[in-house]
Amino acid sequence: MNIIGHYKTVSRHRALVRKHCFMAGIPFRGLVHDLSKYSPTEFIPGALYYEAGKRSPNEHEREVKGYSAAWVHHKGRNPHHWEYWYDVNPVSHRYEPVPMPIDALKESFCDRVAASKIYKGKDYTDRSALDYFESKRRMESRMHPCTACILEKWLRMLAEEGEAKTFAYLRRVGDIRCHPETCPKYAAWRELQDRRNRTE
Repeated sequence: MNIIGHYKTVSRHRALVRKHCFMAGIPFRGLVHDLSKYSPTEFIPGALYYEAGKRSPNEHEREVKGYSAAWVHHKGRNPHHWEYWYDVNPVSHRYEPVPMPIDALKESFCDRVAASKIYKGKDYTDRSALDYFESKRRMESRMHPCTACILEKWLRMLAEEGEAKTFAYLRRVGDIRCHPETCPKYAAWRELQDRRNRTE
């Protein structure tokens, strides 16, 4: 167990997210970001499965126990995670993802960039967060397609145009610019959901 190391990693991460949230025009989200990580339910496993700040302790806990109690607690209390945004579809009566609100999505972007900086260290580049997103494509495909589409657009902007332009753009964005009725990604996702519903 490494209480000091985990505390320092969490605090460094929060400081970076706070900085990014101020740059993105959502200062309050930065101030309250990840406060649940200091709760006993999350902090104790975080310290117990700490790996020198090289990756999330949740991944280590999951490998040991088959699940991460800290993550189950965390994702249910922090709306900047897409897993928070699942609800029962009134038509299909299945749990399905719903689009993330704009400020939660901006905070999610800030969180991903900060996490990449912490875990990659001196190897971090503006492409790191996009590379991680693409490496987890199968998992990330479970988020709402409009959320995934916009988040990928922002991560690609960061990779290609840098932090200054991307955060300046985020400060100006006031709504989610996605149109399900004309989006091919949304149409493909909806067709998949309908197919699943028909087979049950």
